[in-house]
Amino acid sequence: MSSPQIAADPTQPQPARLADYIAIARLDHSTKHIFIAPGLVLAYLLRGVRVENLPVSLALGLLTAVCIASANYVINEYLDREFDRHHPTKSLRSAVQRAMDGRIVVAEWLALAGLGLTFAAWQSPLMLIIAGLFAAQGLVYNVAPIRSKDKAYLDVISESVNNPLRLTIGWAIIDPTSLPPASLILAYWFGGAFLMAAKRLSEYREIGESHGPDLLARYRASFAHYTDATLTASCIAFSLLSVACLSIFLVKYRIEYILVVPCVVALFTFYFIMSVEPDSSAQKPERLFREPTLMALVALLVIVFLIASVFHIPLLDQFVEQHFIVVR
Repeated sequence: MSSPQIAADPTQPQPARLADYIAIARLDHSTKHIFIAPGLVLAYLLRGVRVENLPVSLALGLLTAVCIASANYVINEYLDREFDRHHPTKSLRSAVQRAMDGRIVVAEWLALAGLGLTFAAWQSPLMLIIAGLFAAQGLVYNVAPIRSKDKAYLDVISESVNNPLRLTIGWAIIDPTSLPPASLILAYWFGGAFLMAAKRLSEYREIGESHGPDLLARYRASFAHYTDATLTASCIAFSLLSVACLSIFLVKYRIEYILVVPCVVALFTFYFIMSVEPDSSAQKPERLFREPTLMALVALLVIVFLIASVFHIPLLDQFVEQHFIVVR
């Protein structure tokens, strides 16, 4: 007589497959590394190429960014799995739907972080320092007891540090002997903080209205300390700080770049409007490339930047000189 079959408990998640462990690395989010591009361009314009083999340096820099970012995503998804159960869409993630082996997750994180640091070390000592900071940010943001993502405002500030780190990766690919100007680093940091604050505002409005504030706080503890007004105010503050620091950089290093400012303001304005719309792409940055108006504004910014890089406009020189309207 054959032994009776024991039915699987439908309430228990199935063991994770190889595809699930690959999925939590979020390789599809590699589009975010587009923020490396301005670092490449600005380092080339302001410092010139200071590496012997640019293609190799570029490949190592990009591999560093992809590996470290994926390592951060691995621990992000695994450690957030109990919180993501309360999110309308994140509850569908592999770490929530499948039972993952923590030992395999740690091994995956170590492998990706190790690869990223190795690629960085091959590129330059500066790149290794940047990669180390990038990996450390993932730990600070996701791992207790710090877990900055659960602390209001610190979550935005700590997550957005990825922006200047990507900028610096791009810069170090071209020039591993210097860092970008502080004004540019801060502009990038505050710009990233604006993007993250807009993302939280979008989540606060959509999830809060549809599922209630209690569920929102269970998904992310920091939301218990936010309001619609404070998130909106933080978006305004971060965007103003970003444009202020960017203006300092633009005027100091090439006055023609001041023409880029209206494009940046238009970009921030449209992004904020987009973030408060239902099912906003601001909640899923990997979908931003599907927003035609946003992409058109980015293209306009790039065109204006390239024109300002090539042509000297003497009329703009007066903006760096002192002028007074004398009344007699």
